[in-house]
Amino acid sequence: MIRDAFGLIYAGEQNFNLRELVYVRTVGALPVGGRYRVIDFVLSNMVNSGLSNVGVIAQRSYHSLMDHLGSGKQWDLSRRNEGLYILPPFSNYDSPGDFTGTLDALKGAMSYIRHCKQPYVILTGSYTIYNMTYDAMLKAHKDSGADITMLYSEEDPELDKGARYNDVRIEIDDQGRVVDLEVDSPLSESRLTGMDCFILRKDLLEYLVEDALSRGRHMFVADLLMSNLGNLKVMGFRHKGYVGRMHNVASYYRVNMDFLNLDVQKALFYGRNPIYTKIKDEVPAKYSSSSSVRNSLVANGCIIEGEVENSVLFRGVYVGRGARIRNSIIMQNAEVYNNSDLEYAILDKNVNIRQGRRLVGDREFPVIIRKGAIV
Repeated sequence: MIRDAFGLIYAGEQNFNLRELVYVRTVGALPVGGRYRVIDFVLSNMVNSGLSNVGVIAQRSYHSLMDHLGSGKQWDLSRRNEGLYILPPFSNYDSPGDFTGTLDALKGAMSYIRHCKQPYVILTGSYTIYNMTYDAMLKAHKDSGADITMLYSEEDPELDKGARYNDVRIEIDDQGRVVDLEVDSPLSESRLTGMDCFILRKDLLEYLVEDALSRGRHMFVADLLMSNLGNLKVMGFRHKGYVGRMHNVASYYRVNMDFLNLDVQKALFYGRNPIYTKIKDEVPAKYSSSSSVRNSLVANGCIIEGEVENSVLFRGVYVGRGARIRNSIIMQNAEVYNNSDLEYAILDKNVNIRQGRRLVGDREFPVIIRKGAIV
């Protein structure tokens, strides 16, 4: 269990490749897998690693994120000392409150960072889904004498090519040292992909942020890391388990469909390290005699009278008699009335699909219906 590090999650990502899904929320607050939010995974990883001090840096459209995290009670971070800190942007002499990049966000949170007693910081984004603890990574960081250790995994270089978000491809030498970086490159052939997670000393982070901003640099990877590969010892640490990334709508759809795969479920949920989320007590799902459900995730409070196949249904979804839902993602409190037909569709919260409607998309281009819409 880690006692000498604190966690810092940058939840200010604005990935407009996700289109209507992030108009009213951050990427970290995106619902996923029937009952979770994307940020649940990295936050649970920190808690399972023993971290008792975690800061979450917000930027825009963070009401949904703050409502979900609350006091941190669900993650055992509601404490008298330390715990969960939500760090919204604010304007003062040191920070304008409007972040141009990750370094501006870190500058805005510098007061929190300086007051943390732990000497190491685990710095992550909030748009990557995986299950691990950081004990081995921190040990490797200390043993190697690295200035910065970055987490990476192996991924097909053709996946989401041309529509990536914060995609960092790396090259490492025989000693595991990072010798080259590519950011959002449509031409990269590297299979080694950064997971937006870094470990470094707190005092080094303070120095690097101040130094980079004084030189007009604003991005942690593209500006700070790439310009310092020759000056800093940057090591890689490989994660071999499942990784889901929110690059675009197609990848969001693909990650949710991955949750239907038993091997992915085992990798994320059936190990020693649970994934925590905000608990909402509701009645169990109700299936009528006319319903048919195959290979789907159905959350509490759903009422199913129609057909559901290869789909993910969040809490409180209603599926009317004769309705057919296939290969789709239906978020909380959406209603699909009688004889409607949905395939390759993503319905945001509180969407109402009237009787007899037909919506058909494609696996790479699913139909998105924005929050609260009536069709």
